[in-house]
Amino acid sequence: MVRNRPRRRMRPLSQVLAALVIAGSSLAGASPAAANGADPTEPTGGPCAFTPTPDDPAARPVPLPPDPRRTPSRGTVHVVLRTNLGPIPLVLDRAQAPCTVLSFLHLTRHRFYDRTHCHRLTAYPTLKVLQCGDPTGTGEGGPGYRYQDELPTDLPPAPTDPTGARRVYARGVLAMANAGPDTNGSQFFLVYADSALRPNYTIFGTVDPAGLDTLDRVAAGGVAPTPDDPAPVDGAPALSTEIRVARIHR
Repeated sequence: MVRNRPRRRMRPLSQVLAALVIAGSSLAGASPAAANGADPTEPTGGPCAFTPTPDDPAARPVPLPPDPRRTPSRGTVHVVLRTNLGPIPLVLDRAQAPCTVLSFLHLTRHRFYDRTHCHRLTAYPTLKVLQCGDPTGTGEGGPGYRYQDELPTDLPPAPTDPTGARRVYARGVLAMANAGPDTNGSQFFLVYADSALRPNYTIFGTVDPAGLDTLDRVAAGGVAPTPDDPAPVDGAPALSTEIRVARIHR
């Protein structure tokens, strides 16, 4: 599964990395709604219903996204993730997932993704993704809010799954990680080779060819070995991959 790991109130939960360290001011430990003087549990009033998560506070201070009653749902937006290993240009599709694109652009504008490391690389035969979007680098950090799924309905069945439950998330897909239904936050994954997943992950864009070149470089480096597993297929990438800046391309 491609998940962001929800945090417990006092101590971390992670199946891949052991520690959770969240640095910053007291504002970083408060929900965005609370920082703005609003009810820390009330969702925004528009159709996206961005909902504060006070038990899972923001890894970096960021307000709730705007939530207009007419969420932009047409056209594409280009975003470039400039990493230490090369650029990863993205094309976001508003028609495919308007609320997800709205949130991703909001976090990009607030520089939430700047100076963050892609914390997880998978190299299973049926799951090949790079996961990013957590400033803590642990797989447990998020923006202090969650929002609804916008799940794909037209993905082809995965030929590796005789039950038909899993679908093909094709090479170049950009999708949201989650911790269950309607728990999208800031973490996302980039598919570097066709993968088989249940259609439980919102697809909101694609990686362009230059970005795939960078992904291939990360994937070729493999997963970093650990004392307990010298040849892992899931964990931190051996080639440390830092998003130095994420910018909307105009």
